[in-house]
Amino acid sequence: MKVAVLAVDGVFDSGISAVLDVLHTAHALRRRVTGAAPPAFDIRTVGVRRRVRTGLGHRIDTEPVTAARDADLLVVPALMERRPELLVEAVASDAYRPVRRILTEARERRTPLATACTGTFLLAESGVLDGLRATTSWWLAPLFRDRYRAVTVEETRMVVSSGGITTAGAAFGHLDLALSVVGGRSPALADLVRRYLIVDDRASQAAYAIPSALAHHDPLVAAFEQWARARLAEPAPIAEAARELGVSERTLQRAVARTLGRTPVGLVQDLRVEQAEHLLRTTDLPLAAVARRVGYESPGPLRTLLRRRRDG
Repeated sequence: MKVAVLAVDGVFDSGISAVLDVLHTAHALRRRVTGAAPPAFDIRTVGVRRRVRTGLGHRIDTEPVTAARDADLLVVPALMERRPELLVEAVASDAYRPVRRILTEARERRTPLATACTGTFLLAESGVLDGLRATTSWWLAPLFRDRYRAVTVEETRMVVSSGGITTAGAAFGHLDLALSVVGGRSPALADLVRRYLIVDDRASQAAYAIPSALAHHDPLVAAFEQWARARLAEPAPIAEAARELGVSERTLQRAVARTLGRTPVGLVQDLRVEQAEHLLRTTDLPLAAVARRVGYESPGPLRTLLRRRRDG
């Protein structure tokens, strides 16, 4: 399997390292798989220039991007930029025009693509994700959803494959991305690599998401989040929240859906689960007592929500 890893100026250091480490480890361990050995991995680091600088200033020497033309997979690690407004400015800039062209040409050749974290913005900006499902860093999902409305965002998922493109979640989702590539060739080899590198099997980003960080993308959603957080132990009628916030219930529902891709009730559940997890970590309260503190008369519904959050 020929894999081209595209290194660009400002690439996220640990992202590209994680991809290369997993793929090279898979190549080294493939003969240890019981039965017939999976095919070898031919891994090339390519770039639009022969030498690029990572986000932390390290140098990477690359092969010409033409080496990616016959690749079985093109992987695009994330950019280092963490500031949302500057990330959008960067991926749309002339500086990354050659990268966007590489992506569209690869898509035209039907070359499978893979990326993680902020790299999803590069793919979306190039248009190759239009009409597909994708994930990204959970904390960037509201911005992604607002800017790229032709893409269906599934930010709770760690890895999403859709139409020949695989996307993964926040920064260390690069590990999950690379393991999914290996698993596509040999699940047994992916499991072996996971064990050697001590990487947990993580299907979801939901357990890491901070609802307040997501809500702050929109002032109305942020106000609703604060209103609901102050009433976690009580019933929280959405109609009452809308009245107190000075908007219609429909307007509130639309704002939450546009920003978070879920309903106001879903956000309230997220807040209750977040608080319940905090109490379970920091107190000796039994689950039944925790459930009452976050608005549930019995522990059953809370237990279901905790399990759903863990499993994605």
